[in-house]
Amino acid sequence: MGSATGRTRTSRIPRAALALLVVAVAGAVLPTATAAADAETAARAETADAQTAETAQTAARADDRERLLFRIRDERVGESSGLAVSPTHKGIVYTHNDSGNGPQIYAIGQDGRTRATFTIGNAEARDWEGIAASTDRATGRGVLWIADTGDNLADGGGGGWPDVSVYKVAEPGTMKDATLRAVRYRLRYADGPRNAEGVMVDPRTGRLYIVSKEFSGGVYAAPAKLRTDKVNVLRRVGSAPLMATDASYAPDGSSFVIRTYFSASVYRSPGKLIAHVTMPPLRQAESIAYTQDGAALLTGSEGKDSPVYRVPLPAAARPAPSPRPARTSARPRAVSATSGADPGDGALGVPMPVLWLAVALGAIGIIGFIAHRAGR
Repeated sequence: MGSATGRTRTSRIPRAALALLVVAVAGAVLPTATAAADAETAARAETADAQTAETAQTAARADDRERLLFRIRDERVGESSGLAVSPTHKGIVYTHNDSGNGPQIYAIGQDGRTRATFTIGNAEARDWEGIAASTDRATGRGVLWIADTGDNLADGGGGGWPDVSVYKVAEPGTMKDATLRAVRYRLRYADGPRNAEGVMVDPRTGRLYIVSKEFSGGVYAAPAKLRTDKVNVLRRVGSAPLMATDASYAPDGSSFVIRTYFSASVYRSPGKLIAHVTMPPLRQAESIAYTQDGAALLTGSEGKDSPVYRVPLPAAARPAPSPRPARTSARPRAVSATSGADPGDGALGVPMPVLWLAVALGAIGIIGFIAHRAGR
C-alpha cells in the first residue's frame, strides 16, 4: 500500500514542477524577445529617418541652383512689371503690365500659361509698377496690392504727381476670368513726390511699404491703419539700393528683398543687410517675389515671352526651419524613479534577462529538491 502511494505522489509532482519550470523559462525568454523586438523597431525607425534625410538632401541639392521656372506665354503681357506669389492658390503667380495698359492682373501657372485674367473695374492704370500679396489675418483670405506709384516726373521737389495710389483687392477664390472691385488708398510722400516701383506688405503687421526708384532711394512706411477718406502720408524709414525696381517681404516676415537692375539685397529690417544675391542676366529686371516656402526668390523681366527665374537664397537669408518632434517608442518602458539604472534593468540594477535566468535556475533547483524528497 505504501509503495503504491509513493508512486502516485511521484507521478503528480513532476507535472506541477514542469508547469513551474515552463513559467520560469518563459519569464527568462519573453523579456529577451521583447528587447529584441524593440531593438528591431528602433533600427527600422533609424533606417527610415536616414532615407528621409537622404531624400531631403537630394531635393535640396536640386533646388540649390538658379533655374528658369517658366516663360510668360500670354501675348497680352508685354511689359510684366511686378510679380506676386499667391498665398492661397498653389503654383499661381500674379503679374501685370506697365504704364499704357488696362487695369488687368494675370494669374499665371507654373507652365507660363494664364489661368485667369482679372479686371479691376474701379481702378485707373496710370503707371502700375508693382504688385504684392498678403493674407488677411482675420479671415485667412489672400489679398493683392497693386501699386500705381510710377512717376517719371518726380524729383523730390515741385515736379511729379501730388499723390499716388495703391489698390487693395481680395484675391479671388477661383481661377476664372472676372471683374473685381478694389479699395483705393491715396498716398503722398512726406518729403515730396518720388518715382517708386517697389511695393511690399509685412505679413506680421499688415503694414504697407513703398520703395522708391532713385539714385538715393528710400523705404517708405504707410500709416499702420490706411484710410480712404484722406491722403495717407508715407514716411521714410530707411535707405534703398540704387534704382530699385521691386521689393517683397518674406512669407514669415523675417526679412525683405529689394531688386535693382543688377542684383538683389535681403534685409532683416530697413538698413540691416543680411546678404546680396546674384541675379540672372535679364533684359530689363523689373520684378521679384519670394516663393511660398521663403527659401528662394522669383525674378522676371519686361518683354514678350519674358522669363521668370527661381533663385535660391543663401542659408543666412532663409527662414529658420521648424523644429522636428522627437520620435517616441511605440513600446514605452517603465523606469524606476529613484534608480539611475538602464530602463531594461531590474530593481537591483541587474539586466532583466539575467535576473529571469537566475529565477529559472533557482526554480529548477527547488523542483529537483522536491522531486527527490517525494521519491523517497
